Amino acid sequence: MLPLLVIAAAQTEGRGRSGAIWHNADRALAVSLAFHHADDDDRPFSLMAGLAALAATDGTELKWPNDVLRAGVKVGGILVERNEETAVVGLGLNLWWPDAPEGSGALYEVDPGEERHAEIGSLWGAELMELVESDGWPVADYRSSCVTLGKEITWEPGGRGRAIDVADDGALVVDTDSGVEKIYSGAIRHIRRL
Repeated sequence: MLPLLVIAAAQTEGRGRSGAIWHNADRALAVSLAFHHADDDDRPFSLMAGLAALAATDGTELKWPNDVLRAGVKVGGILVERNEETAVVGLGLNLWWPDAPEGSGALYEVDPGEERHAEIGSLWGAELMELVESDGWPVADYRSSCVTLGKEITWEPGGRGRAIDVADDGALVVDTDSGVEKIYSGAIRHIRRL
């Protein structure tokens, strides 16, 4: 029966995008929401899940297309698997991680307690389901929360430019030396100026 929300405090077989290695924080949230959607529903569920994550957490921001940041450091990520009728959207968040590996962080500096994952997971699921059940998606809200916009970025294979917009279909619009391009998926890197 769908929709179905599954919330856990840890995963043993978790995986990131493109099979990236999964590490569990000392306190973590792993939540997945499965739901039916119309076969012509091509809204960007990963970006919508990011907006739901913002609503369920304090002090976070979004890096296109699937990272949740706090103070510029990645604290979570989103993974979507979908077919013509069903989608499963997953969110992993580091809640507390005193010895986080380089490049990762957590939402809280002190242990938020054993139940915080369930509270955030439930709120995220409700927020995402509300977005899924509405018409369209709030692209303007995403644009205002996306730290990628205005940044110089790179992407594979060999792309480079300045992120200037998020299109209505969720694509990242990039100004490059050869003109404006749209990126629909993949890892991007923000270029840091010294």
